Amino acid sequence: MVEVLVGPGPGDEPLLVRPLPPYSDLACELLAALSAELRNDPEAARYPDVISFAFWCRKGNVERLKADDLGRRGARLGLGLVFHITPSNVPVNFAFSFAFGLLAGNANRVRVPSKPFAQVDIICRALARVLAEDRFSELRRMSSFVRYEQDDVVTGAYSASCNARIIWGGDVAIQTIRKLPIPERGIEIAFADRYSFSVLGAPAINALAPEGLARLAQGFYNDTYLMDQNACSSPHLLVWQGEGKREAKQRFFSALAELVALKYELAPVSAVDKYTQLCVDAIELDGVVGVTRHGNHVVRVTLARLPEATHELRGRAGYFYELDADGLDDVARVVNTRYQTLTYFGVDKQQLLDFVIDHRLMGIDRIVPVGAALDIGVIWDGYDVIATLSRVIDVR
Repeated sequence: MVEVLVGPGPGDEPLLVRPLPPYSDLACELLAALSAELRNDPEAARYPDVISFAFWCRKGNVERLKADDLGRRGARLGLGLVFHITPSNVPVNFAFSFAFGLLAGNANRVRVPSKPFAQVDIICRALARVLAEDRFSELRRMSSFVRYEQDDVVTGAYSASCNARIIWGGDVAIQTIRKLPIPERGIEIAFADRYSFSVLGAPAINALAPEGLARLAQGFYNDTYLMDQNACSSPHLLVWQGEGKREAKQRFFSALAELVALKYELAPVSAVDKYTQLCVDAIELDGVVGVTRHGNHVVRVTLARLPEATHELRGRAGYFYELDADGLDDVARVVNTRYQTLTYFGVDKQQLLDFVIDHRLMGIDRIVPVGAALDIGVIWDGYDVIATLSRVIDVR
């Protein structure tokens, strides 16, 4: 059974598919209005991920994206109708995906997670209120948000009528959905499961004043604990570089553990999962040379070397793997297409970029400072999403 949360439902007129230019005034106004609606919603204030989305789609940020983008493009229009299949474990992802399709100039049908999330309901209610305004009547007819359990018949019907399909999910989910055809000229983007890690410079951490150390801990907390390390861009592995690693680790993790104890509620099931993972690693993982625990909130597994399948070393709720490595050759050895984001602190970003390019790596699409791992943008997973979801009109 399909539940319609926003937009046309059964018996209504079908979605209006009349593409707009990317970053149309109407689309930008809608996102700005949605941002204001969410930031004024007391219930939304309880969820940092909702407020983060509201901050992202505020007028100033969207105008900045527009200015950066339009200077590089020719005449374009959206592809038509985009069908978004969003992940089940990141509640607010569906809203970003919709924003991408909207800014590219498209009508959008968005399948939200079938699992109930308060964040999904809050955003959909706010969007319904904004779309009810007369000025957005056209976009109201171009937007639909639906919820349903996995159903190949429904997904197949929606896929057959779209001009582009975006799939967010794990490998099995993507492979299953790809069996359902889209039109011959349809475009597909698959945002698959990815792996991310951090590179930290010990000397820079040791030189931090208490205020700077607190900011670094807060940034790392945002990258990891806000999503329980479920986001593809959340780091699981920390690579330490430079002199004074022991002192830097003590300072960094003491500050992090103190912050986590104040702000994070560790679910009992997560505590059990972390202990279970620790037992499994102790028995099965080669190269473990140490384990450090900061209560139940932070668990660190120190490795002497990285296994070939490092991307399978995944933590949850504050479970991290560590490697001491003054160079990155050992990291280059294991990087594959599953690697997405490299966050850094105290390391020159140009050197990190040179590392990716000089080693001609198949993975690592983003290099961002610690604290920016979850800052989703219109360039994501190596795709220019707005360009991919719009077509160029070549005039000569």
